[in-house]
Amino acid sequence: MATATSKENEMKVKPLGDKLLVRRAEAQSQTDAGIYLPESAKDKPAEGEIIATGSGILNKETGDRLPFTVKKGDRVIFTSYAGAEVKIDGDTLLIMTEEDILGIID
Repeated sequence: MATATSKENEMKVKPLGDKLLVRRAEAQSQTDAGIYLPESAKDKPAEGEIIATGSGILNKETGDRLPFTVKKGDRVIFTSYAGAEVKIDGDTLLIMTEEDILGIID
């Protein structure tokens, strides 16, 4: 199980159970043609990096924890409205389940 540590106050965040902590990728500030986008026109990217994982998915039949398919450091694509946004020391993170993840970026 991994924990995420914020840069400023060394606050540790440990997701519980089947939850993942994800840092969303930065929104694009310029188009491919070189036009700068105002803050209101930027789309929130549906990709990010996993910075911490919980203990795993609970197998209700045996009571064991099943390992995640993803791991800390993986870059992933997730659904548009995935997870719950939380602010930790000024850093906006997402807490979501593995079911919200669509794929891993190599």
